[in-house]
Order: sequence, then structure tokens, then C-alpha cells
Amino acid sequence: MITMVTDPTGGTTIDRRALVRRHTVEVTGVEAASPLSVGNGEFCCTVDFTGLQTFPALYPVAARDSGEPGTLLGTQSQWGWHSMPGGEGFDLTDTRRLYQTPRGPVPYVDMTGNLSGTTESPGSRAESWLRCNPHRLDLGRIGLVLAPTESGRGPTPPALTEISQVRQRLDLWTGIIDSRFHLSGTPVHLTTSCHPTLDLLAVRIASDLLTSAELGVRIAFPYGSESWSNAADWSRPDAHSSTAYPSDRGCVIERVLDATVYTVIIDASPAAWVTQIDQHVFLIRSHQPILDLVIGFCPGPARSAPSTLLTPVGVTQVAAASRQHWADFWSHGGAVELVESRDERAVELERRTVLSQYLTAIHCAGSLPPQETGLMVNSWRGRFHLEMHWWHGAHFPLWGRPQLLERSLDWYTSILPEARRIARFQGYAGARWPKQVGPDGRESPSPIGPFLIWQQPHPIFLAELIRRATGSEQTLHRYADIVLESAAFMADFAVSTPRGYQLGPPLVPAQESYAALRAELTNPTFELAYWAWGLRTAQRWRRLLGLDEEPLWTAVASGLVRPHVRDGVYTAIDVAPYTVTDDHPSLLYAWGVVPPTDVIDPRIMRATLHHVMSVWDWDSTWGWDYPAIAMTATRLGDPDAALEALLLPTSKNGYLPNGHNRQTDSLPIYLPGNGGLLAAVALMAAGSDADAAQGRTTPGFPRDGWIVRHEGLLRSP
Repeated sequence: MITMVTDPTGGTTIDRRALVRRHTVEVTGVEAASPLSVGNGEFCCTVDFTGLQTFPALYPVAARDSGEPGTLLGTQSQWGWHSMPGGEGFDLTDTRRLYQTPRGPVPYVDMTGNLSGTTESPGSRAESWLRCNPHRLDLGRIGLVLAPTESGRGPTPPALTEISQVRQRLDLWTGIIDSRFHLSGTPVHLTTSCHPTLDLLAVRIASDLLTSAELGVRIAFPYGSESWSNAADWSRPDAHSSTAYPSDRGCVIERVLDATVYTVIIDASPAAWVTQIDQHVFLIRSHQPILDLVIGFCPGPARSAPSTLLTPVGVTQVAAASRQHWADFWSHGGAVELVESRDERAVELERRTVLSQYLTAIHCAGSLPPQETGLMVNSWRGRFHLEMHWWHGAHFPLWGRPQLLERSLDWYTSILPEARRIARFQGYAGARWPKQVGPDGRESPSPIGPFLIWQQPHPIFLAELIRRATGSEQTLHRYADIVLESAAFMADFAVSTPRGYQLGPPLVPAQESYAALRAELTNPTFELAYWAWGLRTAQRWRRLLGLDEEPLWTAVASGLVRPHVRDGVYTAIDVAPYTVTDDHPSLLYAWGVVPPTDVIDPRIMRATLHHVMSVWDWDSTWGWDYPAIAMTATRLGDPDAALEALLLPTSKNGYLPNGHNRQTDSLPIYLPGNGGLLAAVALMAAGSDADAAQGRTTPGFPRDGWIVRHEGLLRSP
């Protein structure tokens, strides 16, 4: 085993450019599940093999409802949201129901309709509207077309039979997509890039087909959609407006969808022109063999568009900014190199690790917690799940990039009044974080989400990672409120019983298989350990802030009911049926995702790990389960099991050529899998505090067959 760590003088041991560029993504045809994206965390555009969104139907997303299928070729942002009119009178009070708890009846947001698997049938229009709104928008569809000619053809996308010699590359070191193909025998070359700090998409098209104005670019705008997975509704052109205002080099388009207004700025080459050819469709053509096109997006009306977008920025400048940004990104922060290992799995694991860094940076590093499908395609209507935030973002500080997590962690402060209101309404202290939300932090009616509790310690964990990564006292004050208010609720939520402090009822554990038992369910193993660790960490924050300790926090952390053990292994919950072997095996994560606590006996957890690996229904699991199990095996000192779990060949643990973790036809990408992979590899390579204390290095990699070089990683708690 060769283990390399960061040179304390600031030097490097890894040729990072070579590491990144050997995993350049190359496409030679239609990869229907695996298109490529450019983005900056706030804005993202996904393109097909032409470098634009020319063939959206070839990259389908299956509908979970009766709506039209969606497409992977989305253009989305953190600010682009829409609500259907007619919901002004709906309120969560319409969906509340009293549940009995050890302290008396407590109101919960619930749902009278059906929610199971891929079926969603709200019991009322109020439930439906509150689940569906606000929803994230597809901001526009940008594709190549063959424009009108004397023969009357177009503007329509070219036929696939007219395209040949496809060669497309995503250069991860520059963040630029290079797309080349022949159209009816004539070469076409596109480069696609995104500005690192502005919501600008830049495209350069080179082809002799431009000179006759036969080849053009079509930009079309849809209405918002309440569909589970489709962010665009093309069937209601009269429900929205697209008003164009000429500019020196193109036009400015003001989009109005009910109360949502946003602006699109088209800046084209001097010889190009923009024509509105339909109510929401614009055509851009040129008589020159090169067409430069920069398209900017921003919230609000055209008159308030920021000068940074209104001032022309050329394709060359955007591409140069992209090159500089991504070279800086890869040159700083963590790196793990595995390619010299003899184990045949090493190259694939290195590929997944490199691509996951790129994908989480463009999809998960924005000002809001990301939806599970990022800025590519809607899932759960674009609303994000706070119990998944750890999986999207915990790896950023572990890989030496805490600033990318800080962007979304600040959002918790903005919804702190709402989280406090939820807690007060239920009779608890502190702040109770919701589950499935939009930017406003309002909970969604559900028989599952409002009863989950494992998102509650997440802000404590995430803030602690940033504190460890930055070593900054400013971090303590920046996140003090969300850490301390999270802990105040956690301590108050636990109920004193003769057996100790218990959790629930009601609740739904991370393994959501028990949702029907929420009114009686108590003491899930994972949540018990997470509660203890979170409260002790928050207590340490109090000390660092110069505050007195909260006696109740210590009492709860030390006095929690111990997890239930049956036949020598932990059970998921401590009421019947104790453990069902589908969905997340979250009982393992009490010693893995959660650092070691006295709540868990590692000997029993080791037996539980072996039991789970032998009996679990893997088809029912999800992409983040595999890195989570790898973390458990790593903390138990079993690197062979860690690698086996991390790379288990199952349907939910595959990584596409573009690096995405596909789950199902309706959930075709799954960023918690990518983020979880990075968190696991950081632990496996850099280890934890306990590993450092015992002198263990690269604890998640076997000694035989693996050569691991790493630098810039943060040790895990």
C-alpha cells in the first residue's frame, strides 16, 4: 500500500490535470440516458449529442403520473419557480391531523390520499396543490433546426438519418462540451459552455450550413407543470407570454407565467438576427459560417435585468471564464488517485469519483438545497428533500471545498422562522425542519415526510464539517442559530420513559417501509445514534461559543433508549415487525454515517452488517445506500466489505457514462448517490478522528492490490 497525503508546504503529489482528463466523457451517438451538462450550481443546461437540445424526445424521462413524459435535456436554475393560480386559499391547516404522543395529542401535516411507490393520489385539491406548488421551471428549450428555405422546409430539427460521424467530448478540466457531426455530409462544430458566476450559456456554431441561413437555432418556452417529473407543459400557450424587445445584438424576452416573471437575453453575432416565429418560439440565423450565441437568464422583468447580463459578454469570454474556473476547481480541494492499483475495480471507482465531483459542483452547489435530480430534470416537481441534503453536500467540506456547501446551508437561516413556527405549533422548543419543500420552506402534505426526523441533526453535522474545514470562529457565529435551535428541538422531542429517553411516536424512520406504522413507531436504531451524536456536537458548539451547557441536551444524549437487538443483530425499530429487508438498510448507518457513539456496540453492528449483506433486497434500495454501507464497513475496520458494498453490481448502483447514478426510468439520475460516493471515499481514504488516534491510514481500502494517493481531504468526525 502506498498512501500519499497533502504536502504541508502546499505542494502536490498528484498530477491533477492527468487525473481529471483521463476521465473525459466521450460520446459517439445517442446515449439516451446519459446526456452532458454545463452549469455553475445556480444554473445548468443539459444537451444532447449536438451540443444543444435538438432532440429532447430521444432522452426521455418516464412520467409517474398521467402526464406527458419529460426529457433529460433541461434548462433550470435555483431561482426559476412557478405556482399555479387557484391555490391562494389553501393552507396546511387543511391537511393537519392530531396524533397521540406520550405528551398528548400533537398536530401533524398529513395526507388523506394515497402515496405509495409510484402512485400519488392526493385526497383533495388542497393536498394536491400544496404538494405541487411551487414547482421548478424548465426555462427554455434551445436546439438546432433547419430553417425555412425556398423549398418550404422547416424550421424543424434535422432527421437523425441526416446526421453522421458524431463525436462529442466533455472536457472536465475546462467545463466545455465540444460537439462535432456531419449534417447531410456538411461538418457542424459546436462548443457549449456556462459562465461560472453568471447564468449565461455560450454556444459557438461553425458550419457552412449557416451561410445560407439553412441551419439555425430555435429557442422555445413552455408553461410550468405540476407533473411529478416534467418541468415543462407545452400544451397551454395562452397561459403565459413571451414578449420580445429588440437589442443591439439580439433581443430581450420577458417571460410571464402568472406571478412568475423572468427574463431571457439573447446576444448573437453581429451578422445574426432573431425572429419570433410563433407565440413562444424564436429563431436565430446568420449568413456567416460562425454563429456566436450567448443566452442569459435572470429572475424578474426585463427592466430590472442586471447590467452584468445586459452588457454583451462574448462566447470567447465565457469559455475563458469556464476554463479558469474549472482549472481552479480541480487544482484546489481534494483529489484521490487509484489508477495504479492492481484491483480491476480501481479505474471505475476513480472514474465515478472524478465525475461525481463535477456533477455535484454543477447541480448541488447552489443557494438552495438541491432536488434529487439537480438542475437537469424535475423529481418531486423540483422540490427538495432536506433529509437528502447531507447526501448532496456533506462531501464538499470533506473534499476541501466548504464554500460550496456554505451557499445552501445559509438557506436554513432564511427559513428558521418557519421551522420555529412548526416546532411551536406542535408544542416543542427550537426549530423543526420540514422535509419536502420549495424555497419558502413550507412542508408538503404527506403520510411520510412530516413524520421523518433524521433531517433534524443534518444542519448540526453540516455546520460542524464546515467548522472543521475552515477552522474559523466566524463559522460558529454564522451557523450558531441553526445548530442550537436544531438541538433544542431534538432534546425536547425525546420523551423520558422508565427505559430512558425515547423517540416517537409518531415518526417515520429513514427506512420509510414503516410509514403505515407511524402512529405507533418508536426508537429507530439509526435515529437514536444520530440524536446522541447531534446533541453532543451541539453542546460542544455551546462551549465554543462561550455559552453554558444545556443540561437537558446531555441528559438526553446520555440517556437515550438503547437500540433493540434480536438474534444478536440490531433491528430497525423496537416494535413489530422490528426489521423488514427492503428500502434503506438505515439501521447500519448508526455506526458509519453517524460517527461512533456509546449508543451502538460495534460488535453487534458488525454482526448486523454481515446479516444485512446476506439477506437484503437490493433492488429496493437506493443509490446512496451503497456508500452508506461502505462507511459502516470502514468504521468497523472491514475494508474488503467497504469496497464490496461501494461497488456492488446492482440496478441502483450503476454509474452512467456521464457519471450519473441512474435509479429508474422516472428517476433517471440521482445525485445523492454521487454525493454519498464522495463522502464514503473521503472516509475510506482520509479516515476519521478515531483512525488518526489509532494510526490507521486509508482505512477503507484493502492492503492487497490497492495503491491510493490522496490529498486535500478533510478527516471525517
